[in-house]
Amino acid sequence: MVGYPESLTDPSFRGQILTFTYPLIGNYGVPPTTVRDEWGLPRYLESTELQVRGMVVRGLTAPSHWQSRCGIEEWLQESGIPGIAGVDTRRLTEHLRAQGVVRGALHVGASILSDEELAERIQRAPGYADEDYMAQVSSRRPAVLGNASDPLVVAIDCGVKASILRAMLRRGLSVLRLPHDATVPERWEGHRVEGVVIGNGPGDPERLPGTVSEIERVTKSDLPVLGICLGNQLLALARGGRTFKLKYGHRGQNKTVCFPDGRAIIMSENHGYAVEAQSLRGTGLVPWATNPDDGTLEGLRDRTGRILALQGHPEGHPGPQEAGFVFDRFAERVKRRRR
Repeated sequence: MVGYPESLTDPSFRGQILTFTYPLIGNYGVPPTTVRDEWGLPRYLESTELQVRGMVVRGLTAPSHWQSRCGIEEWLQESGIPGIAGVDTRRLTEHLRAQGVVRGALHVGASILSDEELAERIQRAPGYADEDYMAQVSSRRPAVLGNASDPLVVAIDCGVKASILRAMLRRGLSVLRLPHDATVPERWEGHRVEGVVIGNGPGDPERLPGTVSEIERVTKSDLPVLGICLGNQLLALARGGRTFKLKYGHRGQNKTVCFPDGRAIIMSENHGYAVEAQSLRGTGLVPWATNPDDGTLEGLRDRTGRILALQGHPEGHPGPQEAGFVFDRFAERVKRRRR
């Protein structure tokens, strides 16, 4: 219903056709895509471009918002992204709930392809788990955001959302954004690195052995470490755990996450892989949160709290921001270490 500009520009959706269940999408149009905040990040989007490979909706609504620069259809056309309207997306969602994640194709053009031709194109296309998404979503070079006087944390960029970086900056941290295959330095331009954030991103975490190896090295230091979404999976792999592909995946703005102390919060989620809870035995990590719907692991930590990770998105753009306390805990630990 809301949050489509953020979802369509979320690098975690790279390579996917995104379906919106709500029957009317687009009522507030597309916000200005070139506006930046005080840190130079996209103010209204999660990256600088559309990340999805296609979009499916039931109906498009003409935009009515004072900040809208255009409608979704025009935005997709500008970026060369195909979309289709008039689909019963709730029925499609029921199909996906029964069948699990499936491959699909959208054909745009004057000619009409047969079902057989479309199926053949799907078979020729590389599988989702076989694509190298890091070359498409990760930073090409290091960049520092924030005030030089603030404690410096590294963000390992596997497709990290702008809102995750902004959550750190708003809590009085400066951020060194590094490519996914970079080495985390002890110091940068005279400033000591005080913590590490491993953000979200697309694809199979097991395809990133170099990143996993670097995270393993980092977790053996005394640096506070925070993992989000893909970062949760990479942390588990780095400590000897295992991940697996979910049949359905968790994608939506209303996913329940339960903590051992009895709290239950609602989070925005977008992931197709999860950590095998049993594999954490002997790793020094323990389960921290679970999904009550299917019992999958939703978070992990070490026993001291120096390492924290959530499978969902505590920044909540789009979605609830109830889990923002995770950023608070991380920032407090970073600042305490600096003292």
